[in-house]
Amino acid sequence: MNRRRYRRVHDVRNVRLRHKRRRKSMTVRKNDFNDVENYQDDLLNRTNFVPGAKTDVSAEADAARDQTSDDAPDDARPFEINVAERIKNLPPYLFAELNAKKYAKRRAGADVVDLGMGSPTDPPDPLVIDRLAEAIKNPKVHAYGAARGIMNLRRDVAARYLKYYGVRLNPETEIMTTLGSKDGLSHTILALCGPGDLAIVPSPYFPAHLYAVMLAGGQTLALDVRDPDRLLSEIAYACERFLPRPKLAIVNFPHNPTATVVERPFYVELVRLAKKYGFMVLSDLAYADLVFDGYQTPSFLSVPGAIDVGVEMTTMSKSYSMAGWRIGFCCGNSEIVRALATIKTYYDYGGFKPLQIAAIAALRELDSYVESMAKVYERRRDVLCDALERIGWEVVRPKASMFVWQKIPEQYLERCNTYEFAMKLLDEANVVVSPGSAFGPLGEGYLRLAVVEKEERLRQAVRQIQRCLNG
Repeated sequence: MNRRRYRRVHDVRNVRLRHKRRRKSMTVRKNDFNDVENYQDDLLNRTNFVPGAKTDVSAEADAARDQTSDDAPDDARPFEINVAERIKNLPPYLFAELNAKKYAKRRAGADVVDLGMGSPTDPPDPLVIDRLAEAIKNPKVHAYGAARGIMNLRRDVAARYLKYYGVRLNPETEIMTTLGSKDGLSHTILALCGPGDLAIVPSPYFPAHLYAVMLAGGQTLALDVRDPDRLLSEIAYACERFLPRPKLAIVNFPHNPTATVVERPFYVELVRLAKKYGFMVLSDLAYADLVFDGYQTPSFLSVPGAIDVGVEMTTMSKSYSMAGWRIGFCCGNSEIVRALATIKTYYDYGGFKPLQIAAIAALRELDSYVESMAKVYERRRDVLCDALERIGWEVVRPKASMFVWQKIPEQYLERCNTYEFAMKLLDEANVVVSPGSAFGPLGEGYLRLAVVEKEERLRQAVRQIQRCLNG
């Protein structure tokens, strides 16, 4: 037999063998499905299943799973789930713990005032809800969407940037929709940072700023943001002295949690440093519209040359009271936007189309709603600060955001730390606050108080805090 014919015969035999194995494998899989169906039928029979009735099927399934089969060893150990090191290195998420305790107290009947989470309690404008209800009835909007978001929404984001900041953006290449700013920020960091890369993060830090870098495998340098001029000097110093040099600088003004704000010259100098030292900039502008006392938030992208070095994250969560809708935007440098789109193509298909359609209506027609909500938060800020001053606390009134960064009077920290003090207020005063230590070492001695409750509830919270501390 010549060599070519031998190879041909050999290939045919291999193909036949693979088909035989495949038929055997398919038979096993079919039997497996039959076993599952028989088990489900048996389970329903044993639980006296009645259509429409509530049945504790999960408990029956757990009991069946706990039964030891004939071929299982008597000394079998529970299977261990060994998660990745990146998960093991994450600390417990404090806000999840606070929420768990809050829900437990409310289930027990306690009237808990929540100043902990920066989650709006006000409903969106009825117009947005009506547009959502209308859009969701369209049978064509329920398929997978584009990772970058629908074009009309991106066009309206571009129009808003031009109207409020004088910034011209290309909706095709310089804007994409995200599932809130936190999603956009964390995935952008994943697209830009890897093992060995150094990123500058603001301190006190919003946890997502710090741990998104760690999850991407990068290293962080946390710099104090409470003095913006000093922050710029420290960025320059880090670029001169650190090896490797910072690859990315994350800035967040108005700042969460301290409510620190900056003026436009800050971004002029930041862009100059970025071009001089070769680092990229990620600006988190989540609280841009919640401004008080005449302050106006500048956009990083309004500075000439900014679009060459970075992007900016915005969101509809705070300004439009649409936090649960998860609609945000990444705007700026086209290469960074493209990198984010590439990452998100592998993770999701973008936001639900009816939500995006309703967001278009909000951007086009609800400027007055955004302005009115800023006034609402300003009044709440004043109510909370006035009440705290009446009980003797020194208060610094923020110019923006939905937070009061409150220093704890020293006499209350003589026997406990910041976290323990916050837990005392939750346990004894039924008031949820965020301990400053949750935002890093520079937060020790402070509380972050979110002005998301109604005015009377804010007064009630301070009365309950006073009774707790004086009792």
